[in-house]
Amino acid sequence: MPSQVLIVPDKFKGTLTATAAAAAIDHGWRQARPRDILRCLPMSDGGDGFGEILSQRLQANPQSTPTVDAAHRPLVARWWWAPKTRTAIIESAKVIGLAWLPPHQFHPFDLDTFGLGAVLEAAARKGARRCLIGIGGSATNDAGFGLARALGWTFWDRDGEPIDRWTRLNALARLQPPRKRRLFTTTIVAVDVQNPLLGPQGCSRIYGPQKGLRPEDFLHAEQCLRRLAFVAGRSEWPHRAAQPGAGAAGGLGYGLSVFLGAQLKSGFDMFARHARLSQQLRSADLVITGEGALDQSTLMGKGVGEVALQCRRWQVPCIGVAGLAQDRAQLQKRFSQIHAISPDLTSAENSQAEPARWLATLARRIAAAFPDR
Repeated sequence: MPSQVLIVPDKFKGTLTATAAAAAIDHGWRQARPRDILRCLPMSDGGDGFGEILSQRLQANPQSTPTVDAAHRPLVARWWWAPKTRTAIIESAKVIGLAWLPPHQFHPFDLDTFGLGAVLEAAARKGARRCLIGIGGSATNDAGFGLARALGWTFWDRDGEPIDRWTRLNALARLQPPRKRRLFTTTIVAVDVQNPLLGPQGCSRIYGPQKGLRPEDFLHAEQCLRRLAFVAGRSEWPHRAAQPGAGAAGGLGYGLSVFLGAQLKSGFDMFARHARLSQQLRSADLVITGEGALDQSTLMGKGVGEVALQCRRWQVPCIGVAGLAQDRAQLQKRFSQIHAISPDLTSAENSQAEPARWLATLARRIAAAFPDR
């Protein structure tokens, strides 16, 4: 009998979108098992691809707004609008994403979230009452400081001078909100990690290095964000820095919570609800999921790990595929099988040069060895 196979990958960061990854797995699997019934369900837990994937579920149309990227270079940003529900969908990676910047050219001290403000204001002018924001994949570590300035917040130092760079927040004495502090009735932020803003598990130390922060930068970055949290916490927002997801996207989760009154939600839960994932898992004989790297972080709330967890709940076999897999002993406690392109099939260099080809090859080999029902 043919098997019902559900393909639910996230992006393979830097090489394949979730949609392209799903297509490659589908192609390879069909070569070995053409009679199986395959369904592709590309996934995003709040990072790159969030807007495209969620807009398909909510019947939202693409829009464009002139703004600037994280380095303040001109950019036309894409977002999505669902007029029936008056919902705006914004993917911050389309504005301040690391992928927009040339590698190693900008230091995070010179980057901020300012450009995101123009997109939020465009959505408000369109008439949005609800705004869904995916914040993964950012290049920034400013806790939403730039965004706040774009929306009219003012930050003052101890001498009464305005602060215009987040690296001067260690001198923050007070902050002043704009006249209009809420752009939408409801603002929901899709976060893909549960880290707090500060401390050993905070944004600067955990995610800063992949954006260019060096160990010698950690202390200053932490002092700036800690001062922001302290001054903001003296008034209306005393516990926002510690909430799960506050450290997502270089503290943008915290910033949206404080400056826009946003609610932080699991990006995976948002996707799962709109995609009716539980229903689709229950009707599958096999689930294939994956991302660029499967490792310990996969098991810490990321979408791929959550898919595997739900599969265990419904007793559906779940295969994890990746460009690279580490911590296999831990991963195999959640996945039925783990497979990686490198080093199982080829080198990491070859894998990154032709990711779709090698992912299809990996899927074909897995399918060829998969037992018939």
